[in-house]
Amino acid sequence: MRDNTKVFEDYSVKKAVATMAIPSMLGMLINIVYNLADTFFVGQTGDSNQVAAVSVSMPLFLIFLAIGNLFGVGGCAFVSRSLGEGRQDRVKKISSFCIYTGIIAGVIMSVIYMIFNRPLLYLVGASDNTIDFAIDYLKWCAIGAPFVVTAITVGNLVRGEGGAKTSMFGMVLGQVVNIILDPIFILHSKDKVFGIALPFGLGLGVAGAAIATVIGNVCSVLFFLIYFLKGKSILSITPARYTIGKGIARGVIGVGMPACLNNLLMTLSNIIVNIVLVKYGDSAVAAMGIAMKANLLVVMLQIGLAQGVQPLIGYCYGAKNYKRMRKCMSFSIMCNVIIGISMTVFYILFRKTVINMFIDDAVVVQLGVKMLTAIMSSGPIIGIMFVLNFAFQGMGKGGNSLVLSVGRQGFIYIPLLFILNRFVGLEGIIWSQPIADVVCVIVACVMFAYVNKGLKQEQQNLNSK
Repeated sequence: MRDNTKVFEDYSVKKAVATMAIPSMLGMLINIVYNLADTFFVGQTGDSNQVAAVSVSMPLFLIFLAIGNLFGVGGCAFVSRSLGEGRQDRVKKISSFCIYTGIIAGVIMSVIYMIFNRPLLYLVGASDNTIDFAIDYLKWCAIGAPFVVTAITVGNLVRGEGGAKTSMFGMVLGQVVNIILDPIFILHSKDKVFGIALPFGLGLGVAGAAIATVIGNVCSVLFFLIYFLKGKSILSITPARYTIGKGIARGVIGVGMPACLNNLLMTLSNIIVNIVLVKYGDSAVAAMGIAMKANLLVVMLQIGLAQGVQPLIGYCYGAKNYKRMRKCMSFSIMCNVIIGISMTVFYILFRKTVINMFIDDAVVVQLGVKMLTAIMSSGPIIGIMFVLNFAFQGMGKGGNSLVLSVGRQGFIYIPLLFILNRFVGLEGIIWSQPIADVVCVIVACVMFAYVNKGLKQEQQNLNSK
């Protein structure tokens, strides 16, 4: 069995943060490409209804990701904290619970989607022109649901035991397989991509995109299965260790629920902002979509760093090594601030060029420049909130994490969106997200100050014994 915990205990703070964060950040970069691949290659068919079908189906597909994060992120935090406490037997029970409950949840969602796909797709916006394509896409996604949920769950669990590189390789493998298979499954032979005719292609359209996604996730699951069978993990896939008692289910779900809700609220907030923007014209909707896609690079890098160091923070917390924990958090925050400042300066200097990369429309570009400037205004500091949010998860403080997760995309952002739209108009919509970001950073800092006060008191009590 490989001892991955050396990174938690023996590495210097800078080396430990780099070892855990860099694979996670690279995984996030590949994930951005992966998320754009289906839409891009379906777009090469020239059929706008198929493109719309993928977009319409995406909120339902994201529910699989939310379930995966429920057990993956919750399990990751619980695993690292338990390792810090020296409770390896509990780690095995946690991993078994997360994996098999995730599989069961995936199967249940698969059955629901197969039976009720038509009404569900109409509910999220499918039209008579797109419904058949959307059903084709969702049908195959539903078949692969257990693999999608399992791949996300296990990838996070492996990260929780310190196997950051293994986690990245497993997840990236599935994404790369998906990207490679997309043009083969979606397009016909002789169809052109980047001006180059494909030598072969199955021409399955949106169904091909879904099949490629499923195969990619199957490959990820097989990779992690081999990893377990080789005895390289502290985690367990033995069904006999499965239990929902002894605080296992509560410990996983209590921390995983904020991550799950964050996925769902991101989808909901994107839908709402588009609905609000519609009255300002299609150009405004397109410009906001482009600005948010450009901003996604910064956000995903910062989330990747914060997510990567979460197990390190959780382990130190479980081991009651609060001094090292604070150093890891401080260094991670500094790195995220540097990333935020650097990317913000780059985007401000080249904002018009960045928007022009996506579209050549004067009105959209003008609006996009304004929106990107506003969204990036919180770039230098929003990384602070991401580190603190994942730190709360690592410490098992699901309530604190829940406040930040539902605040940034929900209870703070959405009311601000409507209020500022009412009194300021389009400018209010544009500035609602960065204002919500600033509020969440302040709230995160206040909550951590309170938590840190308790930790200092606990440390004093331990030292006095």
